[in-house]
Amino acid sequence: MAVLTSLFFLWGFITVLNDVLVPHWKKLFALSHAQSLLVQFCFFGAYFVGSLLYFLISRSSGDPIERIGYKRGLLLGLGISALGCALFAPASALHSYAAHLCALFVLGLGFTVLQIAANPFVAIIGPPEGASSRLNLAQAFNSLGTTLAPLVGGWLIFANSDPATAVRPPYIGLAVLLVLVAFLVGATRLPEPPRAERTKRGNAWRHPQLRWGMLAIFCYVGAEVAIGSLIIGFLGQDSVMGLNEDTAKHYLSLYWGGAMTGRFLGAIALNKAMPLGRKLPLMLLVGAAMFVLLLLLNATGTVSTTDLWPMAFLILGNIAVALLAQANTGLAMGYFAMTAVLLLLAVVLGGGRIALWSIIAIGLFNSILWSNIFTLSIDGLGHDTAQGSSLLVMMILGGALIPWVQAAIIDLLSAPGTDGRAFHLSFLLPLVCYAYLVWYGFRGSTLRTRT
Repeated sequence: MAVLTSLFFLWGFITVLNDVLVPHWKKLFALSHAQSLLVQFCFFGAYFVGSLLYFLISRSSGDPIERIGYKRGLLLGLGISALGCALFAPASALHSYAAHLCALFVLGLGFTVLQIAANPFVAIIGPPEGASSRLNLAQAFNSLGTTLAPLVGGWLIFANSDPATAVRPPYIGLAVLLVLVAFLVGATRLPEPPRAERTKRGNAWRHPQLRWGMLAIFCYVGAEVAIGSLIIGFLGQDSVMGLNEDTAKHYLSLYWGGAMTGRFLGAIALNKAMPLGRKLPLMLLVGAAMFVLLLLLNATGTVSTTDLWPMAFLILGNIAVALLAQANTGLAMGYFAMTAVLLLLAVVLGGGRIALWSIIAIGLFNSILWSNIFTLSIDGLGHDTAQGSSLLVMMILGGALIPWVQAAIIDLLSAPGTDGRAFHLSFLLPLVCYAYLVWYGFRGSTLRTRT
């Protein structure tokens, strides 16, 4: 778990650097909103292409991960990811937006392999009843990376005196780090789950919980990435707070920090073996520690401690909703998605600090959704698990399409030179996505293969 969580941290950190690249390249290359969101289109589109190839191979000649093992799958993903980061160097030398997008596509292919191998690995290396709790714990470290990325990435990229080459040093450093982690994984003895027969061809598509779960992953990733990609621009609107990029990056960090906090709390709340009398004080302690950590990371410069106090009440609300589900994975997902729908209504209809804290709070309630969708979708798949994982990872395509569509809506509704209420109205799209997640948590995830 220690080795696996280090991978979750790394790909979380690198993925959310995209949210910094969007406004940076929008200015550097004079792009529209839709053009700037091609960053997410290429990165998350690679998940679809890579996962589709994986699925086709698994249907024709057997599951690749079942053949080579999960450890080698992780090493392959790390190698491709390191190559993608290294390609940022020639792309910046060429001063080409297209070349940068190609580098992101290769990076996304590497993360595809990592996701296919690592997520089910965490779920199946222990007792099935603890799968959601383990995956939420691993995802919490993923969110630690997403929390730090806007701060570190914003400092490295926004503060660079030469915007044209600002991405080169951090991505070369990340390439080196990925290679070092690959050596660490190679030197670590990892327990391999039992493998299926080499000649067996699975058919994960026959499981209804997986089919509906694929659409749930599409909606969840699309909505989460769209919100994260547009927070800096949204908070810069006069109808919200009119914040500059350097200040807004701290609130982007809070959005992803909320996801980290919710995942640590979710790992406790979904632990069926722990009595409520131990859960509540432990969750309050963890929530307080996470709030202090977020203050230390973000109460600097233009953001003061008094600006951030609403986060404490939002964390308490997250704890209350998590305990309401009584460690039921499906109910927890439904309640969290329903809360996100209400928060998005406030984003669409409100303004000022109400809109600011509503959009930040969505991170807290995004927290457990990925882990819960994943474990509910692969529950009962048996030897179809790795193939089912590839289909779920394929639906990360939502992170490519939904942000781009939302950005296109903003461009379409905006008057020349201003955004007016276009930004607010565009959040109706992720609201629809969360509405579907409410249904999946309460109903769709309970559907099972008929025998």
